[in-house]
Amino acid sequence: MRDEIKDKVINATKWSSIAEITAKIVNPITNMILARVLTPEAFGVVATVTMIVSFADMFTDSGFQKYLVQHDFNSEEERYQNANVAFWTNFGISIVLWGIIILFKEELATLVGNPGLGDVVSIACLQLPLTSFSSIQMALYKRDFDFKTLFLVRVITICIPIFVTIPLALLGLNYWSLIIGSIFAQLTNAVILTIKSRWKPKLFYKVSILREMLSFSIWSLIEAISIWFTNWIDVFIISSVLTQYYLGIYKTSTAMVNSLMSLITASIVPVLFSALSRLQNDSEEFSRMYFTVQRIVSILVFPLGIGIYIFSNLATQLFLGNKWSEASNVIGVWALTSAIMIVLGHFNSEVFRAKGRPKLSFLSQVLHLIVLVPVCIISSKHGFWPLVYSRAWIRMQLLLVGMIIMKLCIKFPIEKAFINVMPTFISSLAMGVLGYLLRQVSANIIWNIVSIFICCVFYFGVLCLFPSMKKELKKLLNKVVPKIKKDIIK
Repeated sequence: MRDEIKDKVINATKWSSIAEITAKIVNPITNMILARVLTPEAFGVVATVTMIVSFADMFTDSGFQKYLVQHDFNSEEERYQNANVAFWTNFGISIVLWGIIILFKEELATLVGNPGLGDVVSIACLQLPLTSFSSIQMALYKRDFDFKTLFLVRVITICIPIFVTIPLALLGLNYWSLIIGSIFAQLTNAVILTIKSRWKPKLFYKVSILREMLSFSIWSLIEAISIWFTNWIDVFIISSVLTQYYLGIYKTSTAMVNSLMSLITASIVPVLFSALSRLQNDSEEFSRMYFTVQRIVSILVFPLGIGIYIFSNLATQLFLGNKWSEASNVIGVWALTSAIMIVLGHFNSEVFRAKGRPKLSFLSQVLHLIVLVPVCIISSKHGFWPLVYSRAWIRMQLLLVGMIIMKLCIKFPIEKAFINVMPTFISSLAMGVLGYLLRQVSANIIWNIVSIFICCVFYFGVLCLFPSMKKELKKLLNKVVPKIKKDIIK
């Protein structure tokens, strides 16, 4: 059972990683083109619309997707019955929400700073029923570790802007090109997933099944709302206290770091949740899977975070340009704290949900918000930089709370998490010291790039001094490389 799950995780992570890498290559190119065709105001309109859609989308999904992945069903028939109830509930909620948005479209448009654009908001929210249509399909694919199909869908969706959004933008459709592109992407998602799926929606509904699902899903929904507030509270405070200039510096910098980190986490987290859900009743294998994934993630995330911190000036220049020099410090501190947070705390919520206890994740978010909100408000009164550093480091409080809950409520051996990643932490720290010394030699871009290459070689050299890590790296290469060769031959 352990080897079977582990092989599925490695294979699923491979396809998920390829999808994320493809996204990170294609998306910047399309955004660069669109940024030269469309005005900043167009992106502003779409950003505020996206805020409404993302908030409403949480209610549309209702946490059923996580339930279908996490829950152990007695038969395929029972699983499909639950899928049908989840689908029709999702779809019904999405239609109701879309109707409410249409009724109050002008009020909502004014609320998000786009008065007179109510029609834009209502049409853009057509994505809600489309998203609800595909979310159940995606849950079933994740449950079966079929990330190869999800990779196909993701790649097609990523390419939508090239064939739809950019041509419409060139024809002068302004922000409508972005909105139509998003709607078309969601429609494509729903059609492909439905065609390829073994499960198809049927006219079946049972209130007793809904009640059982809601006992889990309602807390997943509440947790999602709390996470939404955690992610947006700092932006609300900056926009109300400081200027739009500083809001742009902050949001663009943190988004860039999150995008780089998600190259690793976005490909692993869905797979980890699926794996932990299957092992939820086997504590030993559950812990072993968690620590295996945590160690693999730390191999990449620790050096990435410390590397961006040391070479933040170069990162800013390469990704944002010379006009964004003030963003350097934001990027550096956010990358450093993100690395710590991802390795030691990012997977806690996956453990809570996989164990069927999403209330614990909500509790940790609430305990964090109690501290986060006053810290952001007080620090903002002292200026932009106190707010930036306070917001970045206060995340360690969330990390501490998560660990305490893991230890007390889940009985998880959290102390082993530190021992588990100590080799990668020491190797990354040594690399950071070398990087700092190399940076003192010259500020030249070429020298900095050479220094990064030297740091990478040095890091893996130090890492291989630890016998356990050397064995882990060899094992990963032996498993991943043959699979890639096999898929290429196919």
